[in-house]
Amino acid sequence: MSVLSGLGGGNLSSIVDLSLRMLERYPLCDHCLGRQFALLGFGLDNSERGRAIKTFLAMMAHEMVLSRERRIKERGVSILKLLAINGSLKMAFELLKKMRRRVGERRECFLCGGRFEKIPLIVEKILSMLNEYEYESFLVGIKLPIEVEEREDEFKAEFGVEYSESLRNEFSRVIGRELAQRVGKNVDYMKPQIAILVNPFTEDIELQVNSLFISGRYRKLIRGIPQSKWICTKCRGRGCQRCDWTGKMYPESVEELIAKPILERTLGEGTSFHAAGREDKDVRMLGHGRPFVIEVKKPKKRNIDLKELESAINEYAKGKVKVLNLRFADREAVRKLKGMEEAQKIYRVIVKFDREITDEEIYKLENELTGATIYQRTPIRVLHRRSDRLREKHIYETKIKRLTGNTIEMRVRCQGGLYVKELVTGDNGRTNPSVSSILNVRAEPLELDVLNVLIKKEVK
Repeated sequence: MSVLSGLGGGNLSSIVDLSLRMLERYPLCDHCLGRQFALLGFGLDNSERGRAIKTFLAMMAHEMVLSRERRIKERGVSILKLLAINGSLKMAFELLKKMRRRVGERRECFLCGGRFEKIPLIVEKILSMLNEYEYESFLVGIKLPIEVEEREDEFKAEFGVEYSESLRNEFSRVIGRELAQRVGKNVDYMKPQIAILVNPFTEDIELQVNSLFISGRYRKLIRGIPQSKWICTKCRGRGCQRCDWTGKMYPESVEELIAKPILERTLGEGTSFHAAGREDKDVRMLGHGRPFVIEVKKPKKRNIDLKELESAINEYAKGKVKVLNLRFADREAVRKLKGMEEAQKIYRVIVKFDREITDEEIYKLENELTGATIYQRTPIRVLHRRSDRLREKHIYETKIKRLTGNTIEMRVRCQGGLYVKELVTGDNGRTNPSVSSILNVRAEPLELDVLNVLIKKEVK
């Protein structure tokens, strides 16, 4: 017979009535009972809510046990047994013990399986994993087995629960609060430096260490090194005779020269290099340098001295590359950087002709390449890695200085993305107009430098 039958359920509050029906049907720990009423009251943990409800029920049952009417007394005993076995309430055990009533074994919580009791052990395991990382903020995420979530949904539907929160939310909050107290760090719901993924049922824990971003500018002071690491196209990085068993097409790159000192200090697992455009390996990047952001993956150290790092990179690069204005950034800086690829750039190119040119031709060239719109199909030399399409780029200003009878220095201020070498040669008609087509002469770029990348607002 139901424990509730004949109790005068209409005299019980809805919370007490519903709680008693839940406990009659399923064993529930303090957390899981209190969670069904999480939106009621203020300043209480779910475990405190659940314990308060059970305590009130035990007091009510005790009052019934003290009744002179046998029927009510026995019902009170039944409720105490229910609270002892399905509610694991110590008070109920003690009352029944004093009454010399036999009590069965307590039952495991239907919803959480007693996993809230394991939280101290889980927290200790997390702390040992966090020990090797520097971080200022974290967030706890919870993974639950599908059957656990389905069981919770079915439970709520069965009892028409209206004021609950999810098991996932409670685990996240309770573990997060305990960790925050132990480590003295902040919980950050938007951009945590470390996300801790916990499965309380399997006790599997995974750390997702968010990347560290450092922005700045670099100057490439020599020719012959690419911006990024080039994997050998023959062996795909495994090492072969063609690449001298290095797995790379070139021994070093701007990216690698910058990344090595950073990885040594952050103990990261790797880097990704992002820049506002790129220069060819035979092109120098001078002036104020090219904006870049380097992403350090899974860093163990974050509290690094950027001034010391800047000096270390420049010393390691030995005059090949120089970095400046290093500062901490975030992932948004990478997105902004990509938008800078079309920023204005100033180039200096030394051009050699197959004949001497006149001052009038120099004037004509300077005039026609100032305020000009250039139409470029993807250059033949990069067709193997770029889609073949027509690009429209603008030249804002061109200044020319004669060096010899058949060589000039051109300074071009143009829209980012203009292929300057092809502006000189014409690339078999794929770039129009070009230096070659304007003067009807064969023109060859001897040296090319990027003098400046004009950014109105620096990446932060």
